[in-house]
Amino acid sequence: MPDPLLEARALTRRFGGGRRLFGRAREGFVAVDGVTLALARGETLGIVGESGSGKSTLSRMLVGLAIPSEGTVGLDGAALDLRRGRDRRRLQRRVQMVFQDPASAMNPRKTVGASVAAPMVGLTDWNAERRRARVGELLEVVGLRADHASRHPHEFSGGQLQRIGIARALAAEPDIVVLDEPVSALDVSVQAQVLALLRRLREERGLAMIFVSHDLAVVEQLCDRVAVMRRGRVVEEGDCRTVFSAPSDGYTKELVAAARRFTT
Repeated sequence: MPDPLLEARALTRRFGGGRRLFGRAREGFVAVDGVTLALARGETLGIVGESGSGKSTLSRMLVGLAIPSEGTVGLDGAALDLRRGRDRRRLQRRVQMVFQDPASAMNPRKTVGASVAAPMVGLTDWNAERRRARVGELLEVVGLRADHASRHPHEFSGGQLQRIGIARALAAEPDIVVLDEPVSALDVSVQAQVLALLRRLREERGLAMIFVSHDLAVVEQLCDRVAVMRRGRVVEEGDCRTVFSAPSDGYTKELVAAARRFTT
């Protein structure tokens, strides 16, 4: 891929490990094991796999919310050291995240306007007036009203909260949005509305997206390419249509077969 916008370069994330008393080595758990991926401008990359495959840990490293044990994240060809606050801020200025459970990602005591504005406070030099105007604009972009900014999270449905989560991810004008299971907790009709919103944002704003999901049907609808993860590793990667119609890896074949059984 020429000039990728975002890259994972041999990313590894271990939990635990180190040494016990008497010099005995303690074996850690490897959640992500040497993953290398690239995302082009304007592209939507799906990451699929069963629970525990490392999808969410990988996505958190790609937005600087988790520090790799090994490997680097590259942005516009430059490797970033995510142990350094300056490099994490540089990444987060360009890459934002939408979480699976939007309610838990918001402070229930704060208005949704304050939640949407939060990334602007740390990542831009905009004054309060500009931040307020931006919040109102974004709420309207995602299909809500500007005056909803004064309300609190408990006043909204799950689908509305996910729209607010998307507005917050767009607040600091990133180039990339990483979405971790953003529609898995929503019913089918609301899922369709949120997916339609994501398609529109991609087309109108040229956003690049990483869409993390266990739902192959949703990924096939939305994504250009897909990476299949198992036990922390990418076992297959390619064009969505090719991977899902003629998978080459045995695990991918099992996933596709299970998805077909579930939908028939």
